[in-house]
Amino acid sequence: MHIKRAALITAEIHVLQSKLLDREVTLSVYYPSYNNTLHEMEMLLINDGQDLETMNFENILTNLYNHREIRPLFFAGISCGANRKNEYGTAKILDYAGRGNKAALYQQFIFEELLPFIKINYTFVSFKEKSFCGFSLGGLSALDIVWNHPEEFKNVGVFSGSFWWRSVSQDDPLFDEYSDRIMQAQIRKGNYYPWLKFFFETGTMDETADRNNNGIIDSIDDTISLIDELVKKGYRDQEDILYMELKDGKHDVPTWGKAFPYFLRWRWGK
Repeated sequence: MHIKRAALITAEIHVLQSKLLDREVTLSVYYPSYNNTLHEMEMLLINDGQDLETMNFENILTNLYNHREIRPLFFAGISCGANRKNEYGTAKILDYAGRGNKAALYQQFIFEELLPFIKINYTFVSFKEKSFCGFSLGGLSALDIVWNHPEEFKNVGVFSGSFWWRSVSQDDPLFDEYSDRIMQAQIRKGNYYPWLKFFFETGTMDETADRNNNGIIDSIDDTISLIDELVKKGYRDQEDILYMELKDGKHDVPTWGKAFPYFLRWRWGK
C-alpha cells in the first residue's frame, strides 16, 4: 500500500488480487485527513479509477473541502483492466458483438471482493450509504450495477455514458433504437426505486456521429432517451435527475474533471 497524506486529503493505493477477474486490481482511495475517525462517511465507488490522477482529483477535493462545499466522503477509484469492454458491459445481456461477457463477474467482484476489502480496512466507512459513478463505458457499468442492485445504492453519476450499447448492430436493417439499446430497455422494464438519484453529463463535442440524422449527436441523444425512460418511471427532473450538457465538452478526462464537482455538490453539498 502506498500512502500520501496532505493537510486535507489522504490518498492511498492498494493492489488487490481478484480471483473472480483473474487479474490485479488497483484501488485508489481518497478521504479527508481531518475527519476519518469522527463518523461514518458515505462511500462513492468510481469506475476507471486510473483516470483520477490525470483529473487532478486530489486538487478537486481539496478545493471543495477548503470552501466547505461538500460533506466528508470516502472515494474508491477502481482501475480498469485490459479487458475493459467485457468487464464494463451490462451484466444481464451482451452487446451485439458479444462484449460484456465479464460484466457479471465484475459485479461479483464489487460485492464479494472489493466491498469486503474496504470494510475490513476502513472501519469509518458507511456501507448503508453507497453510490457509484463512472466515465464512458465505466458509466454504463456503474448505472447497470446500481439499477440491478438498488437496495445497495443511493446515487449514480454517469459522465459521457456509453448508452449506445445495443443488442443489434445499427447497420442491421432490423435495428430499432427503442428496443435495441440495452440500458434504456432495462430502465423501461425495471421498477421504480424512489431513493435513487441520477446525474448525467455529456459534452456537445463528445462525438460527431448522428445515426438517426436528427441533428443531435448520439451521445446526447442516447442519454436524453435514457432520462426520458427514468421520467416515465416517476423520477423527477432536477430533483431526482440532474442532466449537465457542457458546451464544447469532449469525451475526455479534462471534461469529466470539470463536471465532477457539480455532481459532488449536487448530491453531497453542504
